[in-house]
Amino acid sequence: MFEYIKGILTDKYTSATGFYYITDINGLGYKLEVSELDYNSSIEIGSEIKLYTKLLHKEDSMSLCGFIKKETRDIFVYLTSVSGVGTKMALALLGKFDACELISIVINEEYKELTLAKGVGTKLAQKIVLELRDKLIKANLNIVPAKFSDIELTQASQETTSILLSLGYSEDEINTAYKVVLPKCSNKDDSEELLRETLKYLSM
Repeated sequence: MFEYIKGILTDKYTSATGFYYITDINGLGYKLEVSELDYNSSIEIGSEIKLYTKLLHKEDSMSLCGFIKKETRDIFVYLTSVSGVGTKMALALLGKFDACELISIVINEEYKELTLAKGVGTKLAQKIVLELRDKLIKANLNIVPAKFSDIELTQASQETTSILLSLGYSEDEINTAYKVVLPKCSNKDDSEELLRETLKYLSM
């Protein structure tokens, strides 16, 4: 229903139930639940803010979650599609890991890392990886041209580039990584292998 809201951050506070922003838009104050990472961002009260949103509709209530980055909101939607992962747990994961880290963890099947977030046990962490890994790899998160910098892209590298751009990596970083990683890949048409090896290089 709402893609994003843009207004003035008039207040921010924490409570036993979570982290919250109050945003004024034309005299109306919107309360949005946010992740701990977004709450601790450098945005100051009185600043103009744009938050990507997700409307939560229950039988007896409606609420909004807000995210500073669109990709974080998109990952939140993926997380809450997993049975057993509710709003609070998804926000806890996004409060512990940014979108880039979380996608990398899931794609590289490092489920033990997910248990560092409050309330996430081993079985649920494994379930998150199992259900989301292929979805995140196949997700068309950005439109990428056939030629990227000075490298001709195959379908596999287009898919990989789309994900890497959504994670915040620059064209120069990706281009440099490809020059190192592509010659080492056993199958350059395998997007999973290319993404895995490129993420390893970029995280060094």
